[in-house]
Amino acid sequence: MSLMSEDAGLRLMHVHAHPDDESSKGAASTAMYVAQGVDVHVVTCTGGERGSVLNPNMDRPEVLENITEIRRAEMEAAREILGVTQDWLGFVDSGWPEGDPKPPLPEGCFGLVDVEVGAEPLVRLIRSFKPHVMTTYDENGGYPHPDHIMCHKISMEAFEAAADPTRYPDAGEPWQVLKLYYQHGFNRPKAVALHEAALELGIESVFGERLKEWKPDPAWDARVTTKVPCAEYFPVRDRALIAHATQIDPDGFFFQIPMDLQQRVWPTEDFELVKSFVESSLPEDDLFAGIR
Repeated sequence: MSLMSEDAGLRLMHVHAHPDDESSKGAASTAMYVAQGVDVHVVTCTGGERGSVLNPNMDRPEVLENITEIRRAEMEAAREILGVTQDWLGFVDSGWPEGDPKPPLPEGCFGLVDVEVGAEPLVRLIRSFKPHVMTTYDENGGYPHPDHIMCHKISMEAFEAAADPTRYPDAGEPWQVLKLYYQHGFNRPKAVALHEAALELGIESVFGERLKEWKPDPAWDARVTTKVPCAEYFPVRDRALIAHATQIDPDGFFFQIPMDLQQRVWPTEDFELVKSFVESSLPEDDLFAGIR
């Protein structure tokens, strides 16, 4: 039996905070699973309406005035590159609060939504798409953006509630997702490995200053349970990233690390298995371990 037919019935759901998160977190493994025949669905909680323009080439008044429409178009382009389907949950971006103390979040934004209210549309999508595996962010949001933290909260709520017939009874027939993972894309051991490999080759490392500030946390690093080999799909990941032109500078930090170095030194995307209703031995190299 071919890999395509073996995997054609498998379904994977990624829950992300903003358009571009699906391309900056786990995109190479996403593209790999799509190529294997897995049905991959991305849920985007907000429209990224309050996101900054991070690419100097796109920092123009007409872009800022139409940021919502432009980010939707960018998402469509990335979706085509990755080969995924996608739904918007329809919440409004909270923005990144700046200042000390930080200002209150804007009224009506995703970061202020009641968790049970925020989980309801996600429960509907889980029950209709019926994923075997779901990924989201850890309790810190991957980084402490209010939308990432709320994405974590509603994902945990929806994961539990979708299987419970007494919860959200009007949101479809109950469905038990078999495995739940946290994304661990930005981890210190990966940065150290790439930094040291660059220096060995006499290449200037983009990680030097960051690593001085980034304190080791072995307990946190040990939370990674699952390293999915997907190096041949790193170029697809990069194309999806570049599609988010308002957010990604093609001459920026990330693209200064040679592709062959990335593929050789850290050929995986990394996850933490948080909940599972199937048996699989750790460490894993596949999000569907125990399900296939």
